[in-house]
Amino acid sequence: MRAVVFRGKGGPEVIGVENVPDPVPARHEVLVRVRAAALNRADLLQRRGLYPPPPGVRPDVPGLELAGEVSALGEGVTGWRPGDRVMAITAGEAQAELCVVHERMLLRVPERLPFEEAGALPEAGITSHDALFTLGGLRPGTVVLLHAVGSGVATLALQLARAAGATVVGTSRTAQKLDRARALGLDHGILVEKDPPRFAEEVRAITLGEGTPLVLELVGGPYLSEDLAALAPGGRIVVIGTMGGSRAPLDLGLLLQARATLIGTTLRQRPLEEKMRATQAFGREALPLVLAGKVRPIVETVLPLASAREAHERMERNESFGKIVLRTS
Repeated sequence: MRAVVFRGKGGPEVIGVENVPDPVPARHEVLVRVRAAALNRADLLQRRGLYPPPPGVRPDVPGLELAGEVSALGEGVTGWRPGDRVMAITAGEAQAELCVVHERMLLRVPERLPFEEAGALPEAGITSHDALFTLGGLRPGTVVLLHAVGSGVATLALQLARAAGATVVGTSRTAQKLDRARALGLDHGILVEKDPPRFAEEVRAITLGEGTPLVLELVGGPYLSEDLAALAPGGRIVVIGTMGGSRAPLDLGLLLQARATLIGTTLRQRPLEEKMRATQAFGREALPLVLAGKVRPIVETVLPLASAREAHERMERNESFGKIVLRTS
């Protein structure tokens, strides 16, 4: 099969597409004929050797999510049949023509959802749903602050939060991305133009001085002190990404004053059973919203597998709104 391969560690120049051995499904695994696989920032970090996959997963073949058709079944699989349209998050190796996935990690792709959109849904959808509701405790009528609102995770989180009746405040360093997010239902957009970033005062003005009970942090270190300043008493900050840096000074006085809870999360390194629970919760609570057309994955660009290097270059320029997807056929 063809697969995206990292020929060493480094920049986009190490990316190639090569023939590699076909994977074979083990017990309770399904072999998926991949039709589309989205790019994630974790793939960029993995390419540089900064985010290795779990043991047993090839470090040179990236990809954390996919959509396609069931091709073959491992021993003991009962819930799926060849030809079923499926999507899933994976621990890696999804940017290839074939990939093995545990049967309980699969979700059924609605017939009207194109593979290109389905391939952009699992990672952003499950991550944002888990961060908003399971970890963040979002409730209808409350406020959530989303950073990097044009990212794949944030565009899904925005729609899920709005569907749950929350008020969404989003930040971006690009006015155009805020405008596009407003078309998805963003209630309040904040343009972050300065370094160090400033947004807490505006969040407090929007919330009439109360602050926000929940922050989904995708930028990381530079934003932490402002997150704490923007937080309502007893609020939560869920750190999903660190695209702006992984280190920051922590003012413990602000942490105490806000009675804040700081939560870090990643799906990839969790035990399989935890990932299964997050997947099934998304399928049960959020996938019906996709079926109803209330939530949809936002796809900026679809490129052929052979253009994986271009996809990485586009993501590194931080110009895209939503997901970049690689099509395998």
